[in-house]
Amino acid sequence: MPDFSPWHDNSLTYSPPNSEPAPSRRISEDPEFHSLRRTQRRFGVRATLLSAGGFLLYVLVSHSFPGLMNQRLLGNLTLGLALGLGQFVVMGVTAWCYVRHMRTRVDPLARGLESRLHQHEANSLRTAAPNAEAGQAFRPGSSRGFRTW
Repeated sequence: MPDFSPWHDNSLTYSPPNSEPAPSRRISEDPEFHSLRRTQRRFGVRATLLSAGGFLLYVLVSHSFPGLMNQRLLGNLTLGLALGLGQFVVMGVTAWCYVRHMRTRVDPLARGLESRLHQHEANSLRTAAPNAEAGQAFRPGSSRGFRTW
């Protein structure tokens, strides 16, 4: 039985004690992270308003003006049915805009943050390795510790 808890920091991954120094600040304090969240949130609000607003407008118009919604356009196709089918178009356009927005604006910011985090972790491991005692260094196949899945 080890004398330390593998989850001493309440994380779900194993990290042996003293394997790397604690980061000087959290990623959530990074201004670039705030920019990423702000960009994602702004688009989310707009997309939600477009989708839910279009659906609510359809419901209100169909309730308030049933005669207008029952007007025939082509054969058995009424204005209400056409607007109802238009909801699928609105959802498709919203999904397409979401994918385009994520690829062009959010993903580049996220990749930049990820590369900075990996670089910080690599630098931390390089500085921690010479300071660690020979028997205390974690090796993936050793009996000293284990990795969770």
